[in-house]
Amino acid sequence: MTEQFLQYIKFEKRYSPNTCIAYQSDLEQFITYIQLSFGLTEIIAVDHQMIRSWLASLMESGIQPRSVNRKITTLKSFYKYLLREKLLVVNPCIKIVSPKTAKKLPVFVDEAGMETLLADEKFSDEYSQYRNILILEVFYYTGIRLSELINLKQKDIDDVNLSIKVLGKRNKERIIPITKTLKDKIMLLLEMKEKQGVISKEKEDFVFLSDFGKKLYPKLVYRVVNNYLSAITTINKKSPHVLRHTFATHMLNNGADLNAIKEILGHSNLSATQVYTHTTINKLKSIYKQAHPRA
Repeated sequence: MTEQFLQYIKFEKRYSPNTCIAYQSDLEQFITYIQLSFGLTEIIAVDHQMIRSWLASLMESGIQPRSVNRKITTLKSFYKYLLREKLLVVNPCIKIVSPKTAKKLPVFVDEAGMETLLADEKFSDEYSQYRNILILEVFYYTGIRLSELINLKQKDIDDVNLSIKVLGKRNKERIIPITKTLKDKIMLLLEMKEKQGVISKEKEDFVFLSDFGKKLYPKLVYRVVNNYLSAITTINKKSPHVLRHTFATHMLNNGADLNAIKEILGHSNLSATQVYTHTTINKLKSIYKQAHPRA
């Protein structure tokens, strides 16, 4: 049953590979627990008390509520699938309540830091250095995810309408506007690849390639971002996602509509985007001081 479920979320629901791996791991942990604790071999015989027992054991072992909630999501999806397939009559997850989690505020780089980071003199005539700083620009100018950047293809660049097409989570396509300056820099990168002999060894024409013509891998991009951010900020996290947070925060602080940011980021619901509203407090203070007669 678990194998069929994993095939279902992979091919029908089109969950990302990382999500599928996480779901598989959660289910394996849960099955091991109920076998050892209750001697059950049939997962359809599980009741809500057994699930609560597992969740309690996770919390007692120091697993964070956010991670526990993800495991609950896995079980709810799994039992919903069993109900759909008529392999189950009662869903044991109905009485399961998720533990409360503290809202994690997004980490971002301030505008002055980004100006320093992306100063024009940072660009180089050498392919790998030019590519690396352009990676940072694309993250900051578009708010795309790491996987979306790595998989960005030449055909996805619309140099007439000044936009890029990205394939997000669950294979959802979206169009993101770009500036003429960014478009020109991307086009220059493509020219540099040819002139400097960076020949693609891939079937697809990816925008960003390694020095050896291979598709970029996540660790390389992480390393690039970490190295550059280390020079301009003391924040602990220095990942590509920080630049996504930075994009959203700066857009919101400069008056962008929350719904527009939601569409650009590819969020499925507005609640995921609303986490950035906390960052506008300094902007609100500034407006308050300017507008209130007694401020």
